[in-house]
Amino acid sequence: MVGKIGSLWRYPVKSLLGEQREWLDINARGVEGDRLFAIRNEDGKLASGKNTRRFFKLDGLFAFSAAYEGNIPVISSPDGQSMHGSQSHIDARLSKAFGQSLTLVREACISHQDKGAVHLLTTTSLAWLRSAIPGVLVDERRFRPNLLVDTHGAAEGENSWLGKTLSIGSEVVLRVIGLTERCAMVVYPQSDLPYDERILKCIAQEANLNFGVYAEVVAPGRISRGDNVTTVD
Repeated sequence: MVGKIGSLWRYPVKSLLGEQREWLDINARGVEGDRLFAIRNEDGKLASGKNTRRFFKLDGLFAFSAAYEGNIPVISSPDGQSMHGSQSHIDARLSKAFGQSLTLVREACISHQDKGAVHLLTTTSLAWLRSAIPGVLVDERRFRPNLLVDTHGAAEGENSWLGKTLSIGSEVVLRVIGLTERCAMVVYPQSDLPYDERILKCIAQEANLNFGVYAEVVAPGRISRGDNVTTVD
């Protein structure tokens, strides 16, 4: 056993704050409902904290959060108002909130995910980063994992799992396939976390911008907080 599930996260709308969960269902795509929706501009690009071929940088995303009511995302704005994803005026409200023409879209033929189905991070890595930049508020929420694995006392973090298979709880099996490359989103303010560029600078200098890992789904099922995480090979 390499650890236990410390916390679980799901992000109904890509690049918005998400919801902490006691359990998650895992299917072939990844966490059920995770990043299933996104905000799209008139050019067909998805809102993010960076500009790429697929994404466009939209300021203020972390001031908004999303959670599911049934299978419909509900977006909460900084002023406490809620925008229900099934309402006919959701696009108009999003456009007004961000000052440009936007549409809430459900994933179709092109995935909203970055490079992996499930994103994992360990408490060992968080502890390393805190020790590397003392005085900086390092928090799992900055890195938006689906699974935070409590590896208390372990000498190595998730990087040691590359190429390995993980069994989680009684059903789910994941295969770790790659490192998570970080961008400026980890320094942006959210909730009670302030802007702090020292976080990305440290990860860039000490870990070649990598922090966390991606995994693919070998066997689906349900995982819960407190489940054991074991390496199979």
